Amino acid sequence: MATITRRTRTIEPIEIGQPDALLRASEPVIVKGLAADWPLVRLGRQADRDAIAYLGGFDAGRQVTGYTGAPGAGPRLFYNAALTGMNFARERVGLSDYLARIEQHLDDSEAPALYIGSTDLTDYLPGFAAENPLPLKAATLATYPPMASIWIGNRTTASAHWDMSNNIAVCAVGRRRFSLFPPDQIANLYPGPLEPTPGGQVVSMVDFDAPDGDRHPDFRHAIAAAEIAELDPGDVLVYPAMWWHQVEALDRFNVLVNYWWNEAEPFADTPMTTLLHALLSLRDRPLAERQAWRTLFDYYVFGPGDRAAAHLPAHVRGPLAPLDAVEARRLRAEILHRLNR
Repeated sequence: MATITRRTRTIEPIEIGQPDALLRASEPVIVKGLAADWPLVRLGRQADRDAIAYLGGFDAGRQVTGYTGAPGAGPRLFYNAALTGMNFARERVGLSDYLARIEQHLDDSEAPALYIGSTDLTDYLPGFAAENPLPLKAATLATYPPMASIWIGNRTTASAHWDMSNNIAVCAVGRRRFSLFPPDQIANLYPGPLEPTPGGQVVSMVDFDAPDGDRHPDFRHAIAAAEIAELDPGDVLVYPAMWWHQVEALDRFNVLVNYWWNEAEPFADTPMTTLLHALLSLRDRPLAERQAWRTLFDYYVFGPGDRAAAHLPAHVRGPLAPLDAVEARRLRAEILHRLNR
């Protein structure tokens, strides 16, 4: 395993102070034991099978997506050796059935990687959130309600990737290790294909357990900038959007509950759409043109939000003014019209 020396800052619940300030921190923070009173956390500390039975009691009867690793493939959910597919099988399966499969392998030292990825709590485990509530109360989360998901499995590793949402990650059962990298380390992490991907997001091609210095020589710079967060049951990790993170579930049964949120209005489009269109429209233009377009993006998008319209009368500002739902629909229609020419 690549050695990361810097540890994520850890605080006690009494040190939180203003929850909104914690949620807007620019770096990851661990809140030790913040969810220790959850029934799931208590049952998981008692026995893995008790936690499995508890989760099964919330099964809504809908099929979830289960990932089963190939024999001998190890815990890392990744591509196969030839990069022609994945090293795991993806299937739709009943939650209770897959929990039973995990339980069947609890004592198996050669168990395949078994993993249920991001699964919506409201639709698939109704009632769970009422008994195991979001452990942070903040005005930010009231204004921008988070999406709550659960992740269940045995010893598995989710390769380093980024999410476009901020995250509150509750380590509910088993221990977990996050290797975290700031967004500016993207080149040093050697991102893989845009598609297909193991779980929906672009992942680092570096094997953290056996980094190849010849193929990925700059990974050492990523390690120098990284930090590691080691979580016990009940611990909560808060980290900003766009941070790369590899997630290792370290015990024979592990559960993570996470809450994603963005401080953006519901009508806002995903920035990934912008990136994909930029590949189509900008990437292959001459360097001088790309640099000129960078200047335009800095002016209209990445600079102060009110700068581009400040000198214009209100009635001609259009999409340069702060967007609302109506103007967003107009802008989206104009974009679709241009794309369909």
